[in-house]
Amino acid sequence: MGSQEFVRAVPRLDGMVVSAVGYRTAGQRPALHRGLPSPYLTVVFSLDGPIAGGATPDQATGADAVRTEIMVGGLHQSPAYLVSPEHEAGIQLAVHPMAARALLGLPAGALAGELVTRGADVFGGRADEIRERLCGLARWEDRFALLADYLRRRAAAADEAGPVRPEVAEAWAWLARHRGTGTVGGLSRHVALSERRLTAVFRAETGLSPKQAARLMRFQHARTAVVRSVAAGAGPDLARVAADTGYYDHSHLVRDFQQYTGASPTRWLAEECRNIQAGAHGTGED
Repeated sequence: MGSQEFVRAVPRLDGMVVSAVGYRTAGQRPALHRGLPSPYLTVVFSLDGPIAGGATPDQATGADAVRTEIMVGGLHQSPAYLVSPEHEAGIQLAVHPMAARALLGLPAGALAGELVTRGADVFGGRADEIRERLCGLARWEDRFALLADYLRRRAAAADEAGPVRPEVAEAWAWLARHRGTGTVGGLSRHVALSERRLTAVFRAETGLSPKQAARLMRFQHARTAVVRSVAAGAGPDLARVAADTGYYDHSHLVRDFQQYTGASPTRWLAEECRNIQAGAHGTGED
């Protein structure tokens, strides 16, 4: 059966990193893992060889796969495919898109359309040194502390990328408060920008339109509810989840599952059930 270990940490980075998960698996059957779209950027420091991935299963397993020991993923609207080998280990971070300038040195919009990016191209060579030091540590708490310190120092030294426009930061916060159910018209009035201007500056910063970001946030809440239900040993009531998270009906939730996971809810749950029970989806982060 193999073994799986997932360890979560409180990032303590002033909300710039939403979640930090250490993982280690061994004795697994090699497979493809879907890296699902979410309202957060993904950063992975591998502690056990390079990560191979791509926009399609064929790319992820083929000669043109992106292979990197530090992976960065922008906001996207379809799954990235990552090869899960027999054994792997690493730390995965969910980075708030409004913190991309401080932590990555560029706006999240600069990564638009890039499902899998080599981390060294974003962080620079210092990140490779940090990764090697992470590999040399035995305890998860020491690894998390080292990575948090590295990111904190990057944020303190950040100045080249400039600040996020306050209207964009407030627009993202407003969408989050409404759990992705607010209207673009309401958002436009809230930040005192026309819908056209708001969409332009929002997309430049994040790589998504406000409507696309709202859909991702709503789906994230729905997926979290489904995962919690399965982790508790209950079958997911998709109709109730759809109603509770602001979907018009059950079929609209199924449509979003198809787009964001590349599978129906039933198929995705069947593929991820063991990971869910092991704690890989404890907060709905992927």
